[in-house]
Parts: sequence; structure tokens; C-alpha cells
Amino acid sequence: MTDELLIKVLLKESTEEENNKVEKWLNTAEANKKHFSQLETIWQVSNSLKNENKRDEEQAWTNFKARRADLKLQGNNIKPLNVGKIWLRIAAVLFIAVGGWIGYSLYGPVKYTELVATNQVRTETLPDGSALTLNKNSKISYAAHFKNNRKLKLEQGDVFFDVAKDKIHPFVIDIEKISVEVVGTSFNIKHIKKVTEINVETGIVKVRLANDEIKLYKGEKIIINNNTLKLIKEQSTDQLYNYYRSNMFQANNIPLSKLVIALNEAYGSNITVEENIKGLTINTTLKMGSINQNLEIICQTLNLQLSRNGNTVLLSDKK
Repeated sequence: MTDELLIKVLLKESTEEENNKVEKWLNTAEANKKHFSQLETIWQVSNSLKNENKRDEEQAWTNFKARRADLKLQGNNIKPLNVGKIWLRIAAVLFIAVGGWIGYSLYGPVKYTELVATNQVRTETLPDGSALTLNKNSKISYAAHFKNNRKLKLEQGDVFFDVAKDKIHPFVIDIEKISVEVVGTSFNIKHIKKVTEINVETGIVKVRLANDEIKLYKGEKIIINNNTLKLIKEQSTDQLYNYYRSNMFQANNIPLSKLVIALNEAYGSNITVEENIKGLTINTTLKMGSINQNLEIICQTLNLQLSRNGNTVLLSDKK
């Protein structure tokens, strides 16, 4: 694969056939993706420098050509760049920049911008057009120059992703030892107390853990914890995970204990369930309103009773 074709893709001057050729090449090896990413970074840095140093461009290019001619005389087999006027301008501008500064920008640590939701649900749009919804007490960060380097880190919480399509730049989320990669899709990730749950609403989500890899499709989910040795997917049986976006608790024949976990997360409450009724299933829809009203609906639906001890609420079978 030539740099000339890669640059044409970067500058959006390539044909559909050329785009498909580059995409196929990118998918054959991680090294190819890395090389393409470096070219993108060079283009972005040089383009920004160009605006600041335009008047020095001609001189810089003259110096650049002189240096290449000198290297040829010393016996180096350097083939001339033949990538068009735009690439020549990029090369010229690169030589204007301070070497050390460019080296740090290209190969130094990736900087991340942090997004935090504390006491309220937060919605954000990333530079590439992807939309995020962060549940309360969630924290995520995304890489600088995000359009060309769509990498994120989810540290904790509950986040829904509606990812903008970009076949050239995969959307990658790192969650401790887990890596999630997509192109354009929508899905939810919950990462709380070392347990990670991924639910897919549209598209395909690729999940990696060590040397194991699995693909999740619409309506599928996976739960990963410290005891997980293999990635095993299953069908999503409900949309309870979506309560912070829909403001509804949709319990479709799920265990009562699972609904109680969601209520405790949403309200910051301490609801417990008597051991002998944890296996009861419930089919109801609760609005994100008064917790007392929702508890009353649960008790009426399952013929339970409620008792309080300080801040703790106990649900038990009627005696």
C-alpha cells in the first residue's frame, strides 16, 4: 500500500474503489492501522502549523529539497516523493516546526478529556458526532484529536453510546482489561465494582478479553466479572439497563432481586428482599417517580409487605 493512496483517502480525494482497497488493507493487520493513524496525526499537526507559518513555507520546502539532494550525494537510495502538491506542502510545513515539539506531539502520551456525571444524568456529543448519555456517578474520557483517534476509557458507571459511523476509524473503549470496538452502532456499558455488562441495541460490538474475542449483535449482552474465564454472550431479556434514559423501569418477567438492584442504583436507596422471595418474577413498568409509590406497586403486584428499619426497606412475603 502506497502512502500516496493513503493520503488521498485522508484528504477525501479518493474514489470508492480506492476507499474499499484501503479499508481492506487496514483490516489485515494492526501495524497497518498504526501506520495510517501516524499519517493522520502528521497531517493534522502539519495542517495546524500551516496556518501559523504560511509565510515560511516556500523557504522550508527549499531547505527540504536541498537536504534530500545532499543525502542522495552521500549514496543513500532515496526515492523521490511523488504524492502531489498537497503532500509536498505537508512535508514542507513539517520541517518548519520545532523538532522536539513535533516528536512529543506525535509520539508522546495520548491526552484525554474527561467527562463526569455526578448527581444528574449527562448527555454529550463527541467531536466525531457520536452521542453519549452518562448515568449518575459515571466517568469516561476520550482521546485528543478524537476524530482521527477514537479511543475512550470508561472508569466507572453506566454509559449509553450512539456511535457515528466511520469505517476508517474504529471506536474503541478500554475498560480495565476489556476492550470494546465498534464502527457505528448503539449499545450500553455498565461498569460497577469490577463487573461489566454490555447490551447491544443496534449493529455489532466486538469484545476482547486477553486472547478471547466475541461479537455481540442486536438484542445480545455479555456480563464479565473477575471470575470470568471466557466470554459467553446471552440474549437480553429486558431493557432494565436503559432506565436512566427512558425514565422507566421495564420489568418483563425478571427476578424481583434484579429490579431491586436497579431501584437502589437509581434512587440511592437500600431496599432488601427476604431470601425466600428473591426468585419471584415480576412483570410491570414503573415510572421514575416516587420510590414509595413504586414500592407500593411492587407489593400490590406480588402480594408482599414492606417494613422499614432506619434507611433500610425490607420486602417480604405476607404472613
